[in-house]
Amino acid sequence: MKAEDFITQIKNGKIDVVEHTKKVIEECKKINKEYNYFNVICEKEAIEQAKKVKKDPSGKLAGLPVSVKDCICVKGVDSTAGSRILKGYKPTFDATVIERVKKEGGIIIGKTSQDEFGFGGFSVNVGIDYKIPLNPFDKKRACGGSSGGSGGITQKVDFPHVSLGESTGGSIVNPASFCGVIGLCPTYGRVSRHGLLDYGNSLDKIGPMAKNIEDVALVMEVIAGKDENESTCLDEPVDDYSKQANIDISGMKIGIIKEGFRKGTDKEIEKKIKEKTKELEKAGAEVDEISLKTSIDYGLPTYYMIGTSEASTNLARYCGMRYGKHEKLEGSFNDYFKKVRSRNLGKEVKRRIMLGTFARMAGYRDAYYLKAAKIRTKIIEEYKKAFKKYDILICPTVPILPPNFDDIKKLSVVQNYMIDVLTVGPNLAGLPHMNVPIGFEKDGAGVELPVGMMLIADHLDENSLIRLGSALLK
Repeated sequence: MKAEDFITQIKNGKIDVVEHTKKVIEECKKINKEYNYFNVICEKEAIEQAKKVKKDPSGKLAGLPVSVKDCICVKGVDSTAGSRILKGYKPTFDATVIERVKKEGGIIIGKTSQDEFGFGGFSVNVGIDYKIPLNPFDKKRACGGSSGGSGGITQKVDFPHVSLGESTGGSIVNPASFCGVIGLCPTYGRVSRHGLLDYGNSLDKIGPMAKNIEDVALVMEVIAGKDENESTCLDEPVDDYSKQANIDISGMKIGIIKEGFRKGTDKEIEKKIKEKTKELEKAGAEVDEISLKTSIDYGLPTYYMIGTSEASTNLARYCGMRYGKHEKLEGSFNDYFKKVRSRNLGKEVKRRIMLGTFARMAGYRDAYYLKAAKIRTKIIEEYKKAFKKYDILICPTVPILPPNFDDIKKLSVVQNYMIDVLTVGPNLAGLPHMNVPIGFEKDGAGVELPVGMMLIADHLDENSLIRLGSALLK
């Protein structure tokens, strides 16, 4: 059932929102025991919200269960970004997106698991006290990252539901691809970041994940828009995204990014995308091949220079003084901070803090960080040139099918980072992009796994993503 139909039934009194919410919580508990999709399930809070909706079901999201990535603040609920260092931190306010969802009657059911502070592409870099989420199609495989719990629970539940994920370099579309759901990463600044536990301020974006494109569009209408509390939030009118679903795509100009099919891309994925491309041509779209060499060749090093530099400054606040984990005060400040951070931060978090600190040091800033910033500008220019000719660019979301955990353990750090090779470009450029599940293919072991196609549009053109995505899902 689509969210719109479910909400109509809530408003008409055909579904008791309180009883339904209780059933949702029980189902989430059962799923979580097996798949580890939640760091926290908000049973008490969800039922309280449901009672309010029952009294006044007028909101656009009345009664809709919404799960939230753990790096987004929910008032009175543990919000830790999946890290031990923030264990027990209960925000005294809701993030703007949560405030807007609640105002429209959405019901927050829990905080989903993730790579610690968003540092990873497989959700295996979870914090010390947390469990790795398991792929809904095969528990021996990864959900993708870093919004792995959001992708997994979205696929696994059989009730109408939307999850709010967050992306810095691909963390919405990547798990959406591995879990076979739709994930929309909006234009940078389209959705407020107020109340987000930041990874990289110039890169972070909050967006919805769902099984239906209409559900994604509906939630985008609620969470998008100007926010006085957040300086990078754009003051632009919010479109009626829902009206873009099921519109004829004839005449749309689509560019296939040829670098998306280089050596290392699974043949099964290439085959599936080419099949879908032919369907788009039959529906009247114009399809051409395009090269985005700068974005694909230099996107990863640029992203990791900028992302780790911003992360190292953002994570400096987690030192055991104001909130989060504390230790006994003894020795110098440096001794104390070192002890708190050593005990409570995971290996990947420490690595990225050190990488970012090194890139910003005197003598290295010009060689690394500023050079990366210049290449970022070149990547934006390359995309802008492409959008003078094309409405949408497409490629695989990730170049491989969901891998099993044993194979991930064998990967080097650089090989781990390579999972983002196709997704960092649009994130660096702040462009809206979306994963669309386009079917299933068998891997070498004969397991059927989801294949995702990534759609990329120009700034503030989420409409084109929804329009083309809807056509792909017919």
